Amino acid sequence: MILMRLRFYLLFLFYILLFLFYPGDGFYIHLFSYNRPLFEKKETEAKLKINPVPYPKNPFYIPETTAQGLYAVDLTSFTPILEKNTHQRFLPASTTKIITALVAVDVYKPNQIIKVKKTIDEGQLMDLKLDEKITVENLLYGTLVHSGNDAAFVLADNYGYKKFIDLMNRKAKKLNMVDTHFEDASGLMETNQYTSPFDLALAARELLKNPYLAKIVSTKEIIISDVDFKYFHKLTNVNKLLGEIAGLGGLKTGYTEEAGENLVSFYKNNNHQFIIVILKSLDRFNDTTNVINWINNNVSYIDFNNQPTNR
Repeated sequence: MILMRLRFYLLFLFYILLFLFYPGDGFYIHLFSYNRPLFEKKETEAKLKINPVPYPKNPFYIPETTAQGLYAVDLTSFTPILEKNTHQRFLPASTTKIITALVAVDVYKPNQIIKVKKTIDEGQLMDLKLDEKITVENLLYGTLVHSGNDAAFVLADNYGYKKFIDLMNRKAKKLNMVDTHFEDASGLMETNQYTSPFDLALAARELLKNPYLAKIVSTKEIIISDVDFKYFHKLTNVNKLLGEIAGLGGLKTGYTEEAGENLVSFYKNNNHQFIIVILKSLDRFNDTTNVINWINNNVSYIDFNNQPTNR
């Protein structure tokens, strides 16, 4: 009796093995026979690519700046290389327009035509005319290149001013800009409106993800018109370093008497990319130049992908 049961079990096992490993045409036979590695525990070595990490060659050498807020960061790894009052709140002035532009591309199409129903005449202007019909794209050039307060205002007003400002604050929250709040689209308001060096680096990183906006902020000068070619606007980038420093690709200026001089910059050097935020400066262009020189002379990289491993 025991011998018969043993024979039965051995025969059963034989057919099971035949079913599993004979290369027939059945679905389950293919599944198990030809994909046996899927059901085996195989030791694999995970190969993770780690971005090169920047470090200062001389940690005691700090560039001379007048800015009260400063944040310089490697864009790819988002590793900071210079910091000063990183999360302190400052008046954003026209750096606000980075978020204005990000919201505008969310709610409008570039070729959408806007009729200027209302405008403002305070501070830097692209000189929009009432009843002028102009594309969203040209308003974005006016906002980001010329820093036109009227251009930013019209983008917000056409959508519904309060609704647009609400979207700006939602955008900031989505980007984890926890030390930021906006009350107007141009950055003129100085009450209950603030940002930090770190938060502006987050906003700049988001803008640079959009090739369309990245191209606009790197424009030194352009002449645009309304759709009827009645009004022409010569727009000159407020950032005087653009075209003067090799590798500098914009990004956004800002100034009011209370805010001081602000500048957010995008800089490339030796296949590395940087965001430099300068806030409440006495000379934003000189401060940025000093930081760029410091990067060129004092920043090196550790590339973990090319390090020897002990096996």
